[in-house]
Amino acid sequence: MNAADLILYEDNHLLVVNKQAGQIVQGDKTGDEPLSELLKRFVKERDNKPGNVFMGVPHRLDRPVSGVAIFAKTGKALERLNEMFRNNELHKLYWAIVKKRPTEESALLTHYLLRNEKMNKSFASLAPKPSAKEARLKYNLLLSAENYHLLEVQLFTGRHHQIRCQLAAIGSPVKGDLKYGAPRSNPDGSISLHARSVSFIHPVKKEEITIVAPVPPDPLWQYFEKKAK
Repeated sequence: MNAADLILYEDNHLLVVNKQAGQIVQGDKTGDEPLSELLKRFVKERDNKPGNVFMGVPHRLDRPVSGVAIFAKTGKALERLNEMFRNNELHKLYWAIVKKRPTEESALLTHYLLRNEKMNKSFASLAPKPSAKEARLKYNLLLSAENYHLLEVQLFTGRHHQIRCQLAAIGSPVKGDLKYGAPRSNPDGSISLHARSVSFIHPVKKEEITIVAPVPPDPLWQYFEKKAK
């Protein structure tokens, strides 16, 4: 899939794409080309720009996660988006497929997450611990199929692997997420977590924007998306 096919929204200030599972948002130790560089190259070629293209990264999605990823095309937009993310001014909804149905259909979860950098994993505790960060989210059970359930998750904080860790902590790990207790991986190496939508006030135009990312081309995802409409 080329860069043009990923774009969900674009203007002079922002570029919002539907990140595919397996893509990295920003460069890491793997040396694989990140989305930020792919988009820079695409804009440079498409717009025939002579100089360097700016592509700021105000937030990240984990490599195996798909969905809405926002990039800033100007320094001004990046600065304002960074502030908006810090102040939790964006309304983000995620879809997660789980095998084990949660005990409650809807709940507000509060945990304290401790990140282990060496393991690249977070651990959840119900009680505060030194160096642990408070993590809050709300989930709703949207749909159930024969073997799987679709949860809609709203994030109130942005912690490392937060949704993955908190859903695993209540016994409902994300489908395919071996790191957090799923029994088997997905064939394509993804996990069934998708950044479904984001709503926010445009950092420059001051207009309200809602962007929805179509789900991956997987039969189970397609089934749930069709049923959710």
